[in-house]
Amino acid sequence: MKRMAASAVLMGAVLSILMGGLVSAAPGGVTDPGALADLAAVRQATARYRDVDRALADGYVPFGDCVAEPALGTMGIHFVNFGLAFDLTVSATSPEILLYVPSEDGLRLVGVEYFVVYVGQTAPPELFGRPLNGPMVHDEIPPHYELHAWTWQGNPAGMFAEFNPGLSC
Repeated sequence: MKRMAASAVLMGAVLSILMGGLVSAAPGGVTDPGALADLAAVRQATARYRDVDRALADGYVPFGDCVAEPALGTMGIHFVNFGLAFDLTVSATSPEILLYVPSEDGLRLVGVEYFVVYVGQTAPPELFGRPLNGPMVHDEIPPHYELHAWTWQGNPAGMFAEFNPGLSC
């Protein structure tokens, strides 16, 4: 029994170390261990995109200006991989959209967005134990499901909030 308790403490310590940066960037009550592990995998999979040139090389292209709403906060500049955006699937480690904000050092990766075109699905896709929002209808964009995840910048409004009031364009 003591051995099992020691193993549990060790496992908890390892998870805390592995996800330490993520937990501090996960305000808004994300406490589910599965969702936290998935979010850590997203950070690992997208770390290379902190360099915007790597995102461009992998097929992500800027789409529009920096999106912000004064009362809500900022989404940022959307870099879309159109091959992923229109494949009707969603994978936590292959986000369809990367979110950047301008900084003194150039563009800074702050989060990701998942996007699935709405084609009459009876239920929204799910990630991190939650359904994607939608179907959403925006000008110039087909009806779709979407979910933001602020994996590279803490968000006082919550990990999966649409806008981040802690950011600006």
